[in-house]
This record gives sequence, C-alpha cells and structure tokens, in this order.
Amino acid sequence: MKHYFLLLAALCFTAGTAVAQSSCSQYYPLVEGTSLQYTNYDKKGKEDGQMEYKVTNVAESGDSVSATMVLEFSDNKGNTYTSDYGISCDGNVVRIDFKSLMNEQMMSQFGEMEMDITGTDVELPNNLSVGQELPDSNVNLKMKMAGAVNMNMNVETINRKVEKKESLTTPAGTFDCYVIYSETRTKMMMGNQTQPSRIWLAEGVGMVKQESYNKSGKLTASTLLTQLSR
Repeated sequence: MKHYFLLLAALCFTAGTAVAQSSCSQYYPLVEGTSLQYTNYDKKGKEDGQMEYKVTNVAESGDSVSATMVLEFSDNKGNTYTSDYGISCDGNVVRIDFKSLMNEQMMSQFGEMEMDITGTDVELPNNLSVGQELPDSNVNLKMKMAGAVNMNMNVETINRKVEKKESLTTPAGTFDCYVIYSETRTKMMMGNQTQPSRIWLAEGVGMVKQESYNKSGKLTASTLLTQLSR
C-alpha cells in the first residue's frame, strides 16, 4: 500500500509531464517511444531515487490522440514499482484518466480490499500564459476489507496558477519554462495535509523541474529532468 501512495503522489506532482512535440498540443504532446528520466532529491539536495516515463500505445483519430504513460519509480533502497495510466488530447485540452490510475498493478497492493475510485480527470490546457488559473482535480479512494475499518483517501490538486516564465538548465539541457504553482491536499483518517509545489514546464518537453514545500514554504523535496530521449 505504501508504494501506491508514493506513486499517487508522484502522479499528482508530475501531472504536467509531457513528452515530445506532436500535432495534438503545444505543451502536452504524445509521441511513441519517448522516454524522460527524472532524479528525485530530498530537502538537503541528496539524491533520493529516480522516475522514468515512457510513452506507449499512441493512437490518433482526427484531432484526437490517446496514449499510455508507463512510469517506473525506484528509491535508493532498491525498491521499484511500475504502473501505467491513460492520457489523451482532443486538440484543446490534455486529460489524464483518473480511473486508469487504479489499474491491476495498483489493485494488487491492496490484497482483498474492495475498492471504489471516483474523481475528475486532470486537465492540462494546451496554451499557457502568465497569470492563468488552471482547473482543479481530485481523486477519491474508498477501501473496505471484511472485519477491518474502512479507509478513505481524497487527493485534491487546487490553486493551480501560472506564475512566471524563466530559463532553466538541467543535465538534459536548457529550457524556457512556465512556472506553475499548485497545492496538493490529502485527506485521510489520520488527518489532512496540504503540500504546495511548483513545476517548471517547457514547450515540447513537459516537466523539467518540480519542487515540494511544507506549509511554511520550506523545500521538502525536488525532482529534476536528467535525461530526455525521443
């Protein structure tokens, strides 16, 4: 179950991840075989694991494109977890299918638990501008096991806004980026937690950098694009 929560957090923080230029959208294109590798760091800047996204099963129909994003998450202890989710573009908006987040691999993390998932798809507009406000999204999980206490988990991504533009250099290159602020609010039995974050998003690439903060605004973790293959 722990792996699922870590992966869900990764998906929430990197929901803006794109891949390489296509005819469908400017910032969230979908091209078969593209691979993006990210390195995760802790609050002190120490390497804390890696993530790799690969684009598969791309299908086009008119102005619409759909694909599968395969994500492999690994930490410094040698633990790895792989999952995939559906993403589509209709020429105006890119959407991540929240229901596809609960795939067979994730379901296996919960054993015999009964699962119910509801929510709204993550929407990623094709055109960005400084000051633009972006739609909220949410995923709600209800878990039930015979003889056990029911558990609910709700993850909302709120207060999404394009703050500014700036240039950013990483091991994968130098990119002109929009900086997008958002807050991820997680509600569970043990309490609520709100985690602010920022992502640096580049045209034709997607997420270049991500930072997470505590409620006081101090850095708690970061992710950086370290390799791009297309």
